[in-house]
Amino acid sequence: MTKLIVICGATATGKSGLGLTLATRLGSVILSADSRQVYREFNIGTAKPTLAEQKLVPHYLIDICEPTDTMTVADYQEQAQTLIASVAVEPILLVGGTGLYIRSIVQGMKIPRVPPDYELRSQLESLGQNQLYSMLQQVDPTAAQKIHPNDPVRTLRALEVFYITGIPISEQQGENPPDYPILQIGLDCDVERLDKRIHQRTEQMIADGLVAEVEYLSQKYGADLSLLNTLGYQEIKQYLTGEITLNEAKELTVLHTRQFAKRQRTWFRGYPQIEWFNADDVDLFKKVWQRVNEFIN
Repeated sequence: MTKLIVICGATATGKSGLGLTLATRLGSVILSADSRQVYREFNIGTAKPTLAEQKLVPHYLIDICEPTDTMTVADYQEQAQTLIASVAVEPILLVGGTGLYIRSIVQGMKIPRVPPDYELRSQLESLGQNQLYSMLQQVDPTAAQKIHPNDPVRTLRALEVFYITGIPISEQQGENPPDYPILQIGLDCDVERLDKRIHQRTEQMIADGLVAEVEYLSQKYGADLSLLNTLGYQEIKQYLTGEITLNEAKELTVLHTRQFAKRQRTWFRGYPQIEWFNADDVDLFKKVWQRVNEFIN
């Protein structure tokens, strides 16, 4: 039977490095659980595995989508589940920090297969969040109870699903957990150490050519490409347009990455199934390796 090992946690905690070392030792493969690494050409700013790293261990679910397309959680889940069922090695490693991607696999989320309808969304958005939430309370009170009144993204999605299918999103959701064993390993460290890691990674991305990457992507796809408004890319784009200096872009990237890491830590802490390890422990790999062996055997 397939066995799945998840390595998760906040950004810059060393998930990729641990995953690579584990996969090499196990003769395994890595499935990425990163919502931006699925897009081609977005490499440095997403901390995508290098070509050398990809030669060491087979990596899946990276570079599978054009930057102009949209990869939904349902799309990701479908491809990941197909790979887990078909890859002829075990255990399989699922490595990344996108909590919703990981949850879609380990908990078997049922996700309505309804693609975004941008015309409908535009019409709904013009009504304002207060009215949209009132509409949701009428058509799907169960969903409304789970969605905060000030959450426009989930409110809009719930209404979109209802008006396209005629069925409340709450009736189309749920979970169908997989029947194979799963070990979930989380990496974390104290906030001060994480801040240092984020600073170092930001500096390394700049040294690796992030500015040139953003410049190239802006010229090829246009500066209004939505992916260029995400973490690391937006700040460098502001530098390239002369709004801020490169140092200011670095400082903003660090700040926004810290804020993002805080949200990730809050998300993952909500799942008691995750077994936590200190990312700065000198014996980290030894301890994780021991736990992995217990799980496998």
